[in-house]
Amino acid sequence: MSDKTKNAETKIKWDDSKMRSTYANVCNVSSTREEITMLFGLNQAWNAQQKELTIELSDRIILNPHAAKRMAVLLNNVLEQYEERFGNIPAAVDEKKTTA
Repeated sequence: MSDKTKNAETKIKWDDSKMRSTYANVCNVSSTREEITMLFGLNQAWNAQQKELTIELSDRIILNPHAAKRMAVLLNNVLEQYEERFGNIPAAVDEKKTTA
C-alpha cells in the first residue's frame, strides 16, 4: 500500500467527551522561537471610562509554529466565508503591529 493510498484512507474521529466551551471576547498572542501562545479571557467592564481594565483569563492555548500557521489559514478561510455572507468585519487592531 503506497503512502498516498494510506493517507486517503485515514479516518478522523473527533472525541468531544472531555471538551468544554468557553466564551472569550479578548485574545492576546505572544511567541517564542518554539511556540505560539494564545491567552483567552473575558472583559466584563461595564464602564467605558475606566482607567484600568481587569481581564479574567480562562484559557491558554500553546501551539507549535506549524500548527499555528495551519490555524491561521483555517481562521482566515472561515472569516472570508463569513464576510461573503454577512459583510465586512472591521479590524479592531493594527494588523501590521506585532509584539514579541
